[in-house]
Amino acid sequence: MAALLMPPLRPRKDRVFRGTISHLTNLNDDELRRRYRFGKDSIAYLCNLLQDRLRRPTNKATALTVEQQVCIALRFYASGSFLQVIGDTLGYDKGTVSRVVNDVTDALIDIKDDFVSWPTDVDSINRIKCGFYRQSNFPNVLGCIDCTHVRIQAPSDDEPSYVNRKGYHSINVQAVCDFEGRFTNIFANWPGSTHDSHIFNTSTLSNYLQTNHRGLIDGVILGDSGYACRPYLLTPYANPTERHQQRFNGCHASTRSVIERTFGILKRRFHVLHSEVRMKPEKVCRIFGACAVLHNIALSRNEPLVNDDGAGVRLDQPVQVPAFLGVQDGRNTREHVARVFFNH
Repeated sequence: MAALLMPPLRPRKDRVFRGTISHLTNLNDDELRRRYRFGKDSIAYLCNLLQDRLRRPTNKATALTVEQQVCIALRFYASGSFLQVIGDTLGYDKGTVSRVVNDVTDALIDIKDDFVSWPTDVDSINRIKCGFYRQSNFPNVLGCIDCTHVRIQAPSDDEPSYVNRKGYHSINVQAVCDFEGRFTNIFANWPGSTHDSHIFNTSTLSNYLQTNHRGLIDGVILGDSGYACRPYLLTPYANPTERHQQRFNGCHASTRSVIERTFGILKRRFHVLHSEVRMKPEKVCRIFGACAVLHNIALSRNEPLVNDDGAGVRLDQPVQVPAFLGVQDGRNTREHVARVFFNH
């Protein structure tokens, strides 16, 4: 009698293993770049770079290869589509795509310091200073800083803090790049309502510069008027009245535009950062970091869709900036640079 009252058992679905065909053997480099943003050789390079972190500890024939995992993640970064859409397109289950994106993102974050690093050796510092001066005639620049917003779905926790000044939910990400548009520092840890200057003041980069900066000899970074002017971070004059101040502002804007172009290139290459990311904020921060690593790898491998003006610029020695012996604050440092280099 009890058996009659039990609900009928659902028939068990057969397991279907999909996604076993490699696109790398069927598509040329242009077609691969349209789908994955990297050519065949660069995808092979990424697979070799990440294989120790992504290789499955199993002998099952159905386990995903490193190549399959890398291609799934690259397709997600490149398109910004729903995980379900990525799975249907490539022939994988949504859960598989989600796990693979997490694994590849974590693997890229693990190697971040190998590709996104602040210049500390003399050769790297001189190369960057020379590159900026050759491009825009601004002396002693180590990098340009700015923040960009990555749109996210409204989170359930502390939702109001993620609404930025434009009225949508986002993560506010700080980045510094060199004259080639290569990221040298990333700080992705704050909701969209946070002001750029607060993000910088709480960053490890700010602490490093405050502790180790020895004046103009060490170089400066350039930021917009949203930052406070510091000996190591020069901002434009708010109300330039003299000619050297106006020339300083013009050259400052021309030099600093590289970070805005770099953000544009990054988001054009990886549409996941341009659309609304439907993940938790902490995962979005890691995805930005992973895409920044891929962006730098793309630059080093000369992949298309990048602005390579000035690539390969090298000088033996950077332009020498006369020592400034006055009060060591941002405004006096800025005035010193403006009078020496832009007063003509």
